[in-house]
Amino acid sequence: MNKAIKTAISPTREEDYPEWYQQVIKGADLAENSPVRGCMVIKPWGYALWENMQRVLDKMFKQTGHQNAYFPLFIPMSFLEQEAKHVEGFAKECAVVTHHRLEHDPETGGLRPAGPLEEPLIVRPTSETIIGAMYAKWVQSYRDLPILINQWANVVRWEMRTRLFLRTAEFLWQEGHTVHATKEEAIEETYKMLDVYADFAENFMAVPVIKGEKTPGERFPGADITLSIEAMMQDRKALQAGTSHFLGQNFSRAQEIKFQDQNSEVAYAWTTSWGVSTRLIGALIMTHADDDGMIMPPRIAPSHAVILPIYRDEAQRADVLDYCRNLKAELEELAFAGRALEVDIDDRDLRGGEKKWYHVKRGVPLRIEVGPKDIAKDAVFLARRDTGEQQSVGRAELLSSIVGRLSEMQDNLFQRAKKMREEHTVEIDSEAEFRKYFTPNNADNPEIHAGFAMCYFASEEAVQPLLDELKVTIRCIPLEENDQPGTCFLTGQPAEKRAVFAKAY
Repeated sequence: MNKAIKTAISPTREEDYPEWYQQVIKGADLAENSPVRGCMVIKPWGYALWENMQRVLDKMFKQTGHQNAYFPLFIPMSFLEQEAKHVEGFAKECAVVTHHRLEHDPETGGLRPAGPLEEPLIVRPTSETIIGAMYAKWVQSYRDLPILINQWANVVRWEMRTRLFLRTAEFLWQEGHTVHATKEEAIEETYKMLDVYADFAENFMAVPVIKGEKTPGERFPGADITLSIEAMMQDRKALQAGTSHFLGQNFSRAQEIKFQDQNSEVAYAWTTSWGVSTRLIGALIMTHADDDGMIMPPRIAPSHAVILPIYRDEAQRADVLDYCRNLKAELEELAFAGRALEVDIDDRDLRGGEKKWYHVKRGVPLRIEVGPKDIAKDAVFLARRDTGEQQSVGRAELLSSIVGRLSEMQDNLFQRAKKMREEHTVEIDSEAEFRKYFTPNNADNPEIHAGFAMCYFASEEAVQPLLDELKVTIRCIPLEENDQPGTCFLTGQPAEKRAVFAKAY
């Protein structure tokens, strides 16, 4: 009889995927629930990860001509009402401020709201309307265009069912908002920023994504075109990891963003918006983590390596720490992916096993153990988090190979995730196949889903009742390698392209 393999995270992915996800966050010390229902506290290790994501994305935005600015947290309710589709899309998620102070309540002895506002203020769920109002002031002539602005901010969407990083009432994000003189230029911007997101997801997060266009029913409220990147998580559900919207002239007309063109004629501008959020951390966890905890892709890991000194007494301690400090200094002179190596020394008064699992659960790419026997050989004991491979490595070899090892790890994580997606993506051409594919057949673990189905469809309205029944959504219509026409899997009518169908977060 085989003994069950002990893992650092319990339950495992196979046993209870949603609870496994929560326990990885806890074990990696990334975040926890706050006293405010539906909100989270991002802890230092999790926030360091977000800062690295910010740093990379911010550089990519600026390289494509964008600047950062900041706009108010509060939006007058009348601003949202100016764009009907927009207010309809966000109305149920809005947090509303109706008073501007508190006063003592003599009856209860507590506090009560006082000072009603003349107009309620919305805590921003997104900023198109408030930014559009400012752009209307800034844009007078074609010479003022384009405006290419991004802001790093928090937003509030009053979610009832929340999950750390994936869906919280308040979350951190960036939102780009641009204004253009021509439709063509605005559409080009929309696609350009989707490419930026895909580049970041694949080359820094090691998360393979499908770039695609949303169907009309899945578009951002008020947009003419919504593009997204879609990723497959380890439970085979889809996660929308970033969106880019061509807003046409919808918000320009609502906000009066007009300019005088080269012919001295007044025209409405064309606008875009695009964003990613701390949901990306959820994507990282569900793409790469295992039953021992988090696995950080080296290019965005808060720390590339941790050195664990091993000694028995104070005499050994002095020698080992001196060796570790010198090694750390040498490693930090090296660079990986445009950033100096970040290396920690963990000399806390804990047992070796405790320290090891602490860093395993946090997903540090490399663990470097150093004891007196290693020093005698001028070597270290090296462990890789992605494969679990462990070996003794000479100091010189470590210094010459560590950047290559980190590159290998980055590529391995991407290829592993891509292979899993490919293994669970199928083409389906009939209703019977579709029903079978998306009907849970795993009684022991219904949280593990079928995967992605690539299907032709002729009409969103025609397939929607079936999708609602099976709790499946159209994730996107892929932009690449999707030019062959076919037949709708449900109606048999001609269809131009396949779409990605999946269960999703």
